[in-house]
Amino acid sequence: MRDGLASRICIFSRGEYRQFTMRKQFKDDPRLRFFIGDVRDRWRLTRAMEGCDTVVHAAALKRIEVGHYNPTEMVKTNIDGAINVIEAAQDAKVKKVVALSSDKAFQPVSPYGQSKALSESIFLAARNATPASGPRYAVCRYGNVWGSTGSVGPTWSQMLEDGETHVPITDPECTRFFMRMDQAVDLVLQTIAVMPDEIAIPTLPAYRLGDLAEAMGAKTITVGLPKWEKLHESMDENNCSKDARRMSVEELRAAL
Repeated sequence: MRDGLASRICIFSRGEYRQFTMRKQFKDDPRLRFFIGDVRDRWRLTRAMEGCDTVVHAAALKRIEVGHYNPTEMVKTNIDGAINVIEAAQDAKVKKVVALSSDKAFQPVSPYGQSKALSESIFLAARNATPASGPRYAVCRYGNVWGSTGSVGPTWSQMLEDGETHVPITDPECTRFFMRMDQAVDLVLQTIAVMPDEIAIPTLPAYRLGDLAEAMGAKTITVGLPKWEKLHESMDENNCSKDARRMSVEELRAAL
């Protein structure tokens, strides 16, 4: 936690073990305040936000295949949860709210992407219904955050460590945006500072899944692209992963 960035931070989540490990990682830093709760619970959100001036809304169900089979659960967390965050922020008199979104929200083909697209619209529209005293709302859009839980890099690495000789690949020609964790954090901080009217969208390089497998020294089994995934992702109409700067095998190997 960067010194001087905040005098008090409330961590709100339903993951009690994750909160336990975070508490240990930061050695019970007195600036941290932990709340167990769910974004589906507006009243618990309001209590957690009391005394906070800035909210970073990162809660979401994000597994694309899970959303395909459980779209109503995506609605409850990603859409209804967004509404709860907005209402709770108004009740708690928060000054700024930044919502995290995804490249999957642009021209979505999956329930996850559709839910994030509507969530974006909800946050942007909330600016028209709030008093001059706030809160102010902004949205930033992520690419695939490298090394994040459940992402392809750690998933394939674990399979190889477990002795698997092949990893599943939807299509070696798939391209995905590459975003480091520090870039993701900086994007949020910049958005908080500026609170732009438009969605904050970074310019990112992209990689080909076949190149990632080669960088990892992995053999692949092509399983085919499901209808709820795209061959290429886009951050907006002018920024497609197919056309972004392509990362080399050597760059990917260095990132592992």
